[in-house]
Amino acid sequence: MTILITGAGRGIGRALLEAYRNAGAEVIGTCRGTPPAPGRWIRLDVRAEADHAAMAAELAGQPIDLLVCNAGIFPQAGRSLDQPHDAAAWQDAFATNVTGVFQTVQALLPNLRRGPGRIAIIGSAMGSHSRAPGGSYLYRATKAAVLNLGRNLAHDLRPEGIAVGVYHPGWVRTDMGGAGAEIDPERSAQGLAARFADLDLATSGCFRSHDGPDIPF
Repeated sequence: MTILITGAGRGIGRALLEAYRNAGAEVIGTCRGTPPAPGRWIRLDVRAEADHAAMAAELAGQPIDLLVCNAGIFPQAGRSLDQPHDAAAWQDAFATNVTGVFQTVQALLPNLRRGPGRIAIIGSAMGSHSRAPGGSYLYRATKAAVLNLGRNLAHDLRPEGIAVGVYHPGWVRTDMGGAGAEIDPERSAQGLAARFADLDLATSGCFRSHDGPDIPF
């Protein structure tokens, strides 16, 4: 089983990578800088089209059983409505959290089709339209958009046997989640891996929490 995880240099991505490697899977991690651990790594800034093209060329002919689109940012966390939300921050947020996911999927479609493989997108309950308590506008907007993206990918890739799910990792103690978050990355990764194992065409299009329950759209 070959798994590719974007944004695997730290946080949830790193915990997933280590969990799968410890289970004996072949795991390819991506990161923007120097790889933080031994193993197979690809340099990927998900905002850079050239990086996607280089990754596709390096992996040409390599089947991928599971693609985990984990790379993401939480820009301008904690800003109130009255504080600046500049256009550049909006552009970077969507380039990373939405366009980056789409271009990663596009770049690796030939690899996923060889399986066929599956696609797990790390979203957030903060992207739910049914749960909109305000605040965190950039992050909520991008996670709502990537949920929509995942649902549409699930529809279009179903005829090819490729299942797609969107997953909430929980509030995790990482650089993004902060020290006061509820769970550690290892617990999140354990739950996510269990949810990914259940991903097939019957569950494709799901929006599900790391600990099991479906999340309302």
